[in-house]
Amino acid sequence: MPDKSPDQIARNSRAVRLRFIRQLHLWIAVFVAPSLLMFAVTGMLQLFKLHEAGGGYQPLPVIEKLGQVHIHQKYALRPVRAGPPQAAAPAAAKPAPDRAEVGEEGAPLGETVVKWVFLVMSAGMTLSGGFGVWIALSNTRQRRLTLLLLAAGTLLPVLVLAL
Repeated sequence: MPDKSPDQIARNSRAVRLRFIRQLHLWIAVFVAPSLLMFAVTGMLQLFKLHEAGGGYQPLPVIEKLGQVHIHQKYALRPVRAGPPQAAAPAAAKPAPDRAEVGEEGAPLGETVVKWVFLVMSAGMTLSGGFGVWIALSNTRQRRLTLLLLAAGTLLPVLVLAL
């Protein structure tokens, strides 16, 4: 068998390194996917304040608690606060924005556009993460390791939040 040329050795070395990097990427991605998906979904809910009660709307307790995980790293309901304190003097009135600069519910148009762009990005991250986990689980050679990493990535944050 002829000796390999330096060029062939370099290509084989590069292929081995890339294969290892792809494998490492898969392991890391499967481990962090549960948290990534949770933060993407709770972020979507928070964009439109669906984790906060107001105006006759009462979020489900789990949505409110997940909002607290996203904001304060605690899985608990926010304490109920008393009404707003009485101000000694009325606050100075802010100038009203131009009608052309106002989006939904009186929010500035730029804020509304940013919310919708972030909603699309969060939805894309959720879909991409879900497809990534599905692809990883479709790999039959390492299904057991993939399931273990996915379970560890799911259970570790839950256990830490329970402390």
